[in-house]
Amino acid sequence: MKIALLVSSMHSGGAERVAATLCNAWARRGDEVTLVATYSGRGECHYPLADGVRLVYLADLAGGSRGAVLGYGARLLALRRLLRRQGPDVVVSFLTNVNINAILATRGLGIPLIVCERTDPLASADHSTLTRLACRLLYPLADIVTVQTESVADRLRAYIPKARRIDVVPNPVSDALLDVRRAECRRPRRRLLAIGRLSSEKQFDQLIDVYAGLAGAHPDVDLWIWGEGPLRRELEGQVDRLGLRGRVFLPGRTESPWAEMARGEIVVLTSAYEGFPNVMLEAMAIGLPCVAYDCPSGPRELSRDGQVARLVPLNDRNGLRNAIVALLDDAVLRRQLGAAAAASARRHYRLDAIVARWDRLILAARDGRGFACA
Repeated sequence: MKIALLVSSMHSGGAERVAATLCNAWARRGDEVTLVATYSGRGECHYPLADGVRLVYLADLAGGSRGAVLGYGARLLALRRLLRRQGPDVVVSFLTNVNINAILATRGLGIPLIVCERTDPLASADHSTLTRLACRLLYPLADIVTVQTESVADRLRAYIPKARRIDVVPNPVSDALLDVRRAECRRPRRRLLAIGRLSSEKQFDQLIDVYAGLAGAHPDVDLWIWGEGPLRRELEGQVDRLGLRGRVFLPGRTESPWAEMARGEIVVLTSAYEGFPNVMLEAMAIGLPCVAYDCPSGPRELSRDGQVARLVPLNDRNGLRNAIVALLDDAVLRRQLGAAAAASARRHYRLDAIVARWDRLILAARDGRGFACA
């Protein structure tokens, strides 16, 4: 089968990691896979790709040079020419802006299209009113719309009642992650971990405040927040005001997030909203106990309604502190919750099961267009 997967860039984001994981899985079984990065400034590929994956930068096809920012029309025409020339059996697109472009570029080409939302488009502050309206008007033209959780699917079905089909496909656990094991910490200092963009929706300022309230009673516990973003200065200033320099660390991006997770004691998620929190899934798969705000959407489904990770009402700082302290003070509870998390993540989100779900959707999209399914 010929599959084209479109994504904005191949930088070090969660959607990019999933795109690489799926493309590699399809290519390794013999599918002809083209991964198209549509970012106007081109960028670089952060994740390793299998030999059978062809990586195409749309900026190159649109006549741009490295570092050039190309116009919208040039990229849209280049994408349409590429898809017409290659004639894939199906196009899969990731992220809202790319989805909109994919719908416009494939009009009249007869190519089945699956568009994939990676966040909750109705909750995300990154989505303008115009973008939401575009989704409502254009998504019914796609063969299938996928989201990552049932809660987002319910909201989107109500918002886009004319959509042909809205399905749920969560992110997979990479096979490589299954080899990562967490050893019980024996170092003199223990780590609370958070990983994500240093931006407002992650609410790391709340996490730092909560940590400040427990740091005195837990002198052996530090807080590490991995990631980069626009709020670095504000967060560093907060750390200084609270007198936590040397206890709270903001080391930037990491090239080895799984290794850093394996060094941790607990992973904490304080997001105001999520699409599907890869960090939480990966931490659970490694066997780390997790504490998460019950935000829309993802943590409730990943935690199996709080059974395999601790859920705290959104923005309940006292509840968050109590949940963290309970785990810090009880090694048996940490081991039990970590083991339950690992078993759940590996059972429900293993790569072969998620690829099988994608395969069923691809065949359904092709059937709907009258293609013979191989």
